[in-house]
This record gives sequence, structure tokens and C-alpha cells, in this order.
Amino acid sequence: MTKQNKKVSTHYKIAKKITKLMIDKKALDITLIDLKGVTTLTDYFIICTSESDPQTRAIFNHIKDQLIKKDVKPWKAEGYEHLHWVVMDYINFVVHIFNKKTRDYYDFERLWGDAKITKIKNI
Repeated sequence: MTKQNKKVSTHYKIAKKITKLMIDKKALDITLIDLKGVTTLTDYFIICTSESDPQTRAIFNHIKDQLIKKDVKPWKAEGYEHLHWVVMDYINFVVHIFNKKTRDYYDFERLWGDAKITKIKNI
């Protein structure tokens, strides 16, 4: 496996781990958008919907805390003050935690319709 393929594989594994962490906190409508070949912004968007401000905080903190244990730290995080749309930017993958109204308004799946979009089933 080439060095580039190992990086992509690692990024995908972390993106999948994030979807599981979202499930841990009962996030809704979890979606993984593979942006490779579509944009140079990032490789993946991992998106979910939260039903309340406390749930948004719980999802954010759970992802941050669990990834820090694996020495993966966000480059930047925004939106935590208002909790309508929280973004955690890890450079190669970006986590978006939306409330329902904001998620519906921005409709990322439509905006990034050229990308491979995978809906994650909450078990």
C-alpha cells in the first residue's frame, strides 16, 4: 500500500469511528460524504443532527475526547457558543453537528450531490 493510500485509509477509519461516536450519543441522520475527487477542501464531511443543545454539546465533547485519546486533535472548532451548527475541522475530515432547522436549511447532501454520500444506520 502506498503512503497516500495509507493516509486515505486512516482518514476513512477515523471518519467511520466518528460516525460510531455520534451513534453513542444518539445523533440522528448521520451521513458520511466522501469528497475525494470533488474538492480539495477536505476528504470527508461527517454530518449529524442533534435534537437539543445539551445533545449537541454531548456529541461534540464525546468526539473531541475520544479522538484526543488517539492523539487526533481538531485544528479548529466553531459554533459551540450557539449550538445551531458546530464544526470540528480536522483538516482531512470535517465534523458538522446541526440542529434540525439548520440542517434542513443548508441541505449538504444536495450541495455536495456529486460526492459519494453514505447514510449511516443508527443501530
